[in-house]
Amino acid sequence: MAQERSPALWLHTQPSVTRKMPVCHRILLLLWLLHFSSVYSDITDGNAEHLKREHSLIKPYQGVGTSPSSQWDFWGSTLVTSQYVRLTPDERSKQGSIWNTVPCYLKDWEMHVQFKIHGSGKKNLHGDGFAIWYTKERLHPGPVFGNQDHFVGLAIFVDTFRNDLQGMDRSFPYISAMVNNGSLPYDHGKDGRSTELGGCSVEIRNKDHDTYLAVRYSKGRLTIMVDVDDKNDWKECIDIGGVRLPTGYYFGASAATGDLSDNHDIISMKMYQLMVEHTPEEDNQDWTKIEPSVSLLKSPKDNIDDPTGNFRSTPLTGWKVFLLLLCALLGIVVCAVVGAVVFQKRQERNKRFY
Repeated sequence: MAQERSPALWLHTQPSVTRKMPVCHRILLLLWLLHFSSVYSDITDGNAEHLKREHSLIKPYQGVGTSPSSQWDFWGSTLVTSQYVRLTPDERSKQGSIWNTVPCYLKDWEMHVQFKIHGSGKKNLHGDGFAIWYTKERLHPGPVFGNQDHFVGLAIFVDTFRNDLQGMDRSFPYISAMVNNGSLPYDHGKDGRSTELGGCSVEIRNKDHDTYLAVRYSKGRLTIMVDVDDKNDWKECIDIGGVRLPTGYYFGASAATGDLSDNHDIISMKMYQLMVEHTPEEDNQDWTKIEPSVSLLKSPKDNIDDPTGNFRSTPLTGWKVFLLLLCALLGIVVCAVVGAVVFQKRQERNKRFY
């Protein structure tokens, strides 16, 4: 089997090709390869070498239970079978959760969640949704998708029911993220809009195929991707920098139903360690003492007046950076061409005076 090579490596191993290219074409190719290589590494390929089993929930769920050796504990309406972990059945007023009993001390990680939301409810007649947690405390039932309010840590909400009838700028189901130090409540009436870091609308109910959610945290950047079309193609939902999360917190999942209901099933939660280099200052820092926070120019509460529900201060990444560089390069080329034409015209005009 031929060894797979990255796009950047291909560029360096083809000198005869790149030498024949004009300089501008080589610059464009380099920019494209740099962008592609960054996208190529966005989501881990599921390398088993980096799978952390103590933080992973995998069939047939042998590590789930109430014994001292169990790595996962559950509460409420949660039902554990050999094929799925059902947080809530398709019944009204149910709450359930499942929590990792082992605190996570990884600085850079990525969690892949395979899930299924299905039920008998028709359009707009189902609810409420489920959440993925990375929090200081575990197994504290409450009103936020089956978990406590004023939590400390990170929450990813998969909200399937619209409560805010005035917020018609987005469709549901809707995925959003929130970082909390315990001081902020989750506003169900506004679907969490005032405290969300960003989000996206995704059709995920009653799918015949697998649906996935990936949560990546590395070097202060939180990225959430989804794969819900059964095409093995991750699509970006949220990408935001300046996020500070400590180590030593717990992963979990919870769900809730109200007057409306759904089956909320977790098929697997796979945790991968990301191999990332840190500065000596970062390595020497006590990561367990970090307070969850987000360094933004804009307060989460200002999101109330933002019709998109997203922060305006999120950094440029991915295609945005590539397109910006491409536009800048094209602008330079156009200016050079225009300058050359103007210079030639002046030369021809000066010759007519002799």
